[in-house]
Amino acid sequence: MSKKIGFIGQGWIGKNYADDFENRGHDVVRFSLEEPYIQNKELIRDCRIVFVAVPTPSTPKGFDDSFIRKSIQIAGDDATVVIKSTVLPGTTESIQRENPRFFVLHAPEFLSEATAAHDAANPIRNIIGIPLETDEYISRAQEVLDCLPKAPYEKICRAKEAEFIKYGGNNWFYFKVIFFNMLYDLTRAHDLEWDIIKEAMAADPRIGSTHMNPVHNSGQPGGHVAQTLKFNDLHMEPIHKSGRGAGGHCFIKDFAAFHEMYERDVANEYGLRVLEALRDKNIHLLVRSEKDLDLLMGVYGEDMINKYRDN
Repeated sequence: MSKKIGFIGQGWIGKNYADDFENRGHDVVRFSLEEPYIQNKELIRDCRIVFVAVPTPSTPKGFDDSFIRKSIQIAGDDATVVIKSTVLPGTTESIQRENPRFFVLHAPEFLSEATAAHDAANPIRNIIGIPLETDEYISRAQEVLDCLPKAPYEKICRAKEAEFIKYGGNNWFYFKVIFFNMLYDLTRAHDLEWDIIKEAMAADPRIGSTHMNPVHNSGQPGGHVAQTLKFNDLHMEPIHKSGRGAGGHCFIKDFAAFHEMYERDVANEYGLRVLEALRDKNIHLLVRSEKDLDLLMGVYGEDMINKYRDN
């Protein structure tokens, strides 16, 4: 049965999810700070389910979830508000405590920007995180699952678990990109054919074929697509860039947030050394190839980036 579904934020994530719901016959209401959707604020209040896909940047001062906390206020009473943006573990619970008039869930997105429309329509995983394990929240989460395209893996879990699932995936790919850059340099030092090595390794299902391209051309398939995202508080616009390293808005900021969490919550010196080395290697790759320098500065600040320019 068709439902009225709201979408706050019409960058590439919010837009592709809204397009998919519209294609499947749902009554979709879109809101962003740009035309033609800026006039739809009041219409969002009439939506039973509202998806929120707005920026959650990491900055030199730390993680910033203010765009979510601001934009979520336009949802109506008793709505089910589903956060698609990547947020630190505990954020969904915190937002729910601040907003008892509606129900807040977290459903991490797993879209690749190069194939976002296909990914939205053909999900591999649907994960819904709930802040409280009650019958009402479970029922709301199931209602959201029922209106999504079916996925081979579907799970209702605690919101913190859903939040960590997203960080775990993005940071694993960050690690993988850096490793394959290092392996690539080593094979070049031995004058070997990289494509042969990459192809044979990708044939191992435990390794997989994604995030194995150490040198990216704009829009190159088969790995992470380098991107810059211009954004205001409700909009994201991708701009492709070429280069080396784990770039793009998600990888850079999510690794910084993961590093911040690990330092605060675990503080193991050996683990911190690993994270610091990965950060330094990645910044070096990005700076030397001039990839996503604006994003790096947004996350780490100009002084941090300048340390790597001549090394």
